[in-house]
Amino acid sequence: MSRYILKLAEKIIEVNCIYESAEILCKDYISEGIPDFSVTITSEDIDYERMKSVSEDIKEGIPIRRFSDSYLETLAVYRKICNELILCNTILFHGSAVSVDGKGYIFTARSGTGKSTHTRLWREYFGERAVMINDDKPLIRICEADALVYGTPWDGKHRLSSNTSVPLKAICILERGEENNIEKISRASAYPMLLQQVNRPDDALKMKKTLELIDSLADNTELYKLRCNMNISAAETAFNGMNK
Repeated sequence: MSRYILKLAEKIIEVNCIYESAEILCKDYISEGIPDFSVTITSEDIDYERMKSVSEDIKEGIPIRRFSDSYLETLAVYRKICNELILCNTILFHGSAVSVDGKGYIFTARSGTGKSTHTRLWREYFGERAVMINDDKPLIRICEADALVYGTPWDGKHRLSSNTSVPLKAICILERGEENNIEKISRASAYPMLLQQVNRPDDALKMKKTLELIDSLADNTELYKLRCNMNISAAETAFNGMNK
């Protein structure tokens, strides 16, 4: 059994695992102190992650992938943590989060659209002004009139993240296009994608709380749609469009 303390999105979390893989993954987030809550992983949690992975592969029409129990446990840890963080006004959001000059931007899209590619263009265009917050599954803590985006160690295949947080300036939905064009969109237009890209717990009360948090996020965050190519000029178009 592996036991350790993490700090994620301002919360101290005790984690109890079967394997050491999650602790190694979270090495930059290890902390100390009195936990705000704890999570314990069981073999049933690992089996659930395996079943979910198989189901997603079948849905995508791809060959079923086989993962080790230790890897599946890292997924179970984050799922359990995120389900508890909902009660702390914090949600997992699937997207690539980058900051420029201390302001955070999250790019989200359907799988394979090019979220990571686009934020790479931001890093190339802005140089040291740009910091990757998280390339896959950042956390968003929703406050009364704004939100903060946090890095986490669950940061995608490129392993790009920072143990930091910044105010969230905007969420931008990406679509591929031949020309670069950005427009501000309404809450109603963005809502289906926002709902699709958050962690949705099985627990009914936590799901109700999640919907309330999405409502608040949609009401208090600038929302955009970017149609773009893979040219570095796409980063300039996106930044200028969100900072008029």
